Parts: sequence; C-alpha cells; structure tokens
Amino acid sequence: MKNLLLSAALAAVVMACNSNQNGETGAGSGRDFGKVLDAYFEDRLKLFPLEATTQGDPRYNDQLPNSISQEFLNRTKTFYTEYLRKLNAFDRNGLSDEDKISYDILKQELELQLEQYKFHSEYIPFNQFEGLPLQFGQLGSGVGAQPFKTVKDYDDWLKRVSAFRVWGDTAVANFRKGLAAGMVLPKSLVVKMIPQMEELVVTDPAQSLFYGPISRLPNDFSPEEKNRLTAAYRKAIQEEIVPTYKKLGDFLKTEYLPKARATSGIDAVPQGPELYNYLVRTWTTTDKSPEEIYRTGLEEVARIRGEMEKVKQQVGFQGSLDAFFNYLKTDRKFYPYQQPKEVLAAFNAILTKIEPNLQKMFTQTPKSKFEVRQTEKFREASASAEYNQPSADGSRPGIFYVPIPDASKFNITSGMESLFLHEAIPGHHYQISLQQENTGLPKFRRFAWYGAYGEGWALYCESLGRELGLYTDPYQYMGALSDEIHRAIRLVVDVGLHTKQMSREQAIKYMMDNEPIAEQGAVAEIERYMAIPGQALSYKIGSIKIRELRRKYEQQLGEKFSLAAFHDEFLKDGCMPLDVLERKMDAWVEKQK
Repeated sequence: MKNLLLSAALAAVVMACNSNQNGETGAGSGRDFGKVLDAYFEDRLKLFPLEATTQGDPRYNDQLPNSISQEFLNRTKTFYTEYLRKLNAFDRNGLSDEDKISYDILKQELELQLEQYKFHSEYIPFNQFEGLPLQFGQLGSGVGAQPFKTVKDYDDWLKRVSAFRVWGDTAVANFRKGLAAGMVLPKSLVVKMIPQMEELVVTDPAQSLFYGPISRLPNDFSPEEKNRLTAAYRKAIQEEIVPTYKKLGDFLKTEYLPKARATSGIDAVPQGPELYNYLVRTWTTTDKSPEEIYRTGLEEVARIRGEMEKVKQQVGFQGSLDAFFNYLKTDRKFYPYQQPKEVLAAFNAILTKIEPNLQKMFTQTPKSKFEVRQTEKFREASASAEYNQPSADGSRPGIFYVPIPDASKFNITSGMESLFLHEAIPGHHYQISLQQENTGLPKFRRFAWYGAYGEGWALYCESLGRELGLYTDPYQYMGALSDEIHRAIRLVVDVGLHTKQMSREQAIKYMMDNEPIAEQGAVAEIERYMAIPGQALSYKIGSIKIRELRRKYEQQLGEKFSLAAFHDEFLKDGCMPLDVLERKMDAWVEKQK
C-alpha cells in the first residue's frame, strides 16, 4: 500500500505548516491549524479502518490492514512522526483558546504513541479480553458495528474476511517472536484464550457466528443475490474464517501454552518496569508514580470499608464484614431472576426511575438512541458489562451489554444501579454520545478516548446515585460501595501485580477479602489487569480528579455554582487528558466569577 503521508492531498497542509514556521500568525494560522487537525483525523481513519467502522463511517468497511505487521508499524510510526512535526510548526501562543486545547491533546497523544514502539506490543497480538480475533466475531456476527443492510455491505465484509487469514498468520509469527524475546503472556491467560478460538471452529457453516448476516438477509435482496451471498459466506467461513481460528487455537494449545510464563506481572518481561510506567502515564494521563497510586488505593479501600460497616449495621446484620460479604453472595433472596429478559427489564426500570432528576442535573443530553442488550453467547463467559458507542449519525444506538450466562445466578446486590449509572446513563452513553454529536469539535476530538476522563466520568456518575433518586435500598447502596471499593482495589492489585511481585492468587484473595465478589468474578477481573496493565487505574484516578474539581468550584463559586452547568462544561469538549481538562475547567470558573 502507498505511504498515506505522501498523498497529494496533504501537500497543501505541509505548505501551510511551513508558512507558520516562517512566522505567519493571525486568522490564517487558525485555518491552517484546523486543516492539519482534519487531515490527521482523515489519515488516521485510512490507517485504522476499524475505527471508521465503529464510528459509523462506511468508507473503509471493506478494509482490514495487517495491523501487527512490521510494514504497518513502520507506516504508523512515520504517520505520528510527521504529524508531530506539523504540530510543532505552530506557535501555540498564537492559537485560540479552543485550538490550544486541541494542540495540547494532540501533542500528548502523538508523543505517547511514538514512545510505544520500543516495547514491541505486537509480540502479544491479542489476549482473552481484546484483540482482532474477538473484535472480528463482533463485527461479523451481523449485530455489531459492521453494517449488513445493502448488497455492498455484504460484499464489503467478504473483502475484510479475505484479509483475516494473513493477520492470523502474522499473529502466530509475532507470538513466536515474543517467545524468543521473553515477551510472553501468563499461562493462566493463555488457558482462557484457547476455548475462545475453538468456539468459532465449526464443521457446518450455518452453525457459525459468522453466518448471522445470512440468517438475516434483507427481504429486498433479489433471489440471485441471496443465493450468491449465501454461497460466498459459506465458502468464506469454511475456507478463511474457520481455518484461521483453528490455526490460532492449535498454536496456542500446542506451542504457546507450554512456554507461557508462570509469573503474573509485566515486570517479569524484558523492559517490563519501564513498560508499566509508560502504561500508567498513558492510562491515567498523569505523572503519578505507581507507588503513589498504590498508597491512594490502600487509603480508599480503608475509607470505603468504613462506609460498608455502616450499611451492615443499618440492615442489622450480626457478624463481621467478611460474613456480611458472604451473606450478600450466597443468600437466595438476592438471586430473584430466572430469565435473561428479567435482568434486562430490571436495568431498564432504573432508567425510568432516574429520568426526572436527570433533567435537573444535565441541560445537554444526547440525541443518540440507547438500548440494553444481553452479551453475545460466544464471549459472555469471560466478558464484563460494557458500553458500545452509537454511530455518529445516530443509525446505530449506544448499547449497554450485560453478560447473563445464567440468569438464576445474577445477584441483585452486585450493584445494578451503580452499574447502570456507569455503563449507561448518565455515564458512558451521555459522555460518548454528546462528544460525537458535537460537530463543532475537530473530528479527532469527537472520537477521542482517554480512560482517565471517560472511565473517571463513568465512576463519578456512580457517586451521583442518591442525587438521582437511587440507593434508597441499603443493599443497592452496598452494591454501589462494592463497585467503588472494586475500583480502589484495582489501584492496589494492578500496581501490586506489576511492580510488587503480587501473584495472581494473592491479588484474587485481596479482592475477595475486601468486596463481596464471587471467586469467578474476581478471577476474571484479576486476569484482565494481568492482560491489560494500567488500564484499571484510570477509573479511580479520573473520578478522584473530577470530585476534586467539583469541590473546588463549589467553594470558589458558592451560590453561583450550578451542578448542571458544571456537568455540561465538563462534557461539551469531549475526552482529554486530565491536566488539559483542569486548565479548561479553571478557565470556565474564572468566567463564572
């Protein structure tokens, strides 16, 4: 493929940057700066077409780059280097306030991206929580982000499928490079990946997850098109998809698993400590050290345990907090459901309950539709509840996915109300939808994601429960405290696993000792932190910052403080690093004064 950075479409932008380097300022530099931002976004979509599909942009729905090949990595490194050069050509002081925010966000992003290559993350192409083999199943199921409405949509997916085997072959080759370099996954994670691959190996194409689009062929397709597509999809499943998943599963089982490592933390691999520090900076968008984060976690766990003691006394439970945890996990009255639809209905009822108070706390609300769905069978055994963003044009709703492998084992004290506030409304659905719908933002910001901001916001939203009319049931409040302590525990175990030689088993025990979580849930959580180091830190670090800002502005503004105005201002400019956010919010408060 041609080098996207050398396209003629960018020649004018390069010239614009050069003219700024020569000292031109004023209105022209603002326009030129906007062109660079737009070009960055467009070129990024060409490099990462799955991002375009997720955003609802159909232009690249037929493309699947070999994103873990050395050739692709070289292109992305050139891409980030070139755009950092263009960005540095501008005088930040000569930009508008809004453009300064864009400048600061993009500069941090480009510098962090360029730092990643020395760590060779391509040597671990996927794990049981993230990576193309899982995303491919969601896309190809017919109910995900990949559209299946027109004949072209169906043909687009077939073209994507044709590139999947090449990606799979490269994944095996990269895993082998990782084995040679000592960059290897823990054995306990590899064990979980093998059945995920085997689940997608079928002898009858009609039984494949990827047959879903054929099962739902639109009625307006001609009989000839239906026959052609059915034959093509059966062939693609038999000759491309199934062999790729079989090869990945066989490789993991026979060659990779025996050589997987017994250690739990990333500090056990070459450059591990340096890599973890990089991931902490990336996920928290702060300069906080792992040790500082660890201490914060211990303090928060102690504080929230004190709140849990109060709930235990309120409901009249006699016994220790550990005994109370066990009671919440085991008493049959906390397991009232028999069918998945009952669980989904309970979540929908939460929205009805909070709607009157939402109107008082938010002036701006999303136009995008919203749904609660059960997580697909092929991935729900190891999945957590999650939110999938809507398409920018509103054609696909925001979806709150709930894994319900067995409805009779769904515990109502697990924090259903707080989970809804976090994953759905006003958490991820409000934040992501409002960001995407704000067409005044540069496109790269409309679709940006920073965990400390996005997950921090969602966790902050859990703390709004009482203000929204929830947590009136002490057991639901206990669930909210369990969710909060869960995020505090993450600070302890994530840092512990990756810098303090805490074992998987020790981390599981620490989690179960400090929250009412079933062992299966604790195992899935701890293994997630092992697979994605640093990501779990973003929630609590972000929410602490948002609470800190709210308290600060309440004190500074007194009676002038409006919670709805605070929320609107926080959300209107979209995701950004926490330091950029604080500068923006401080400027807003000065205007309020």
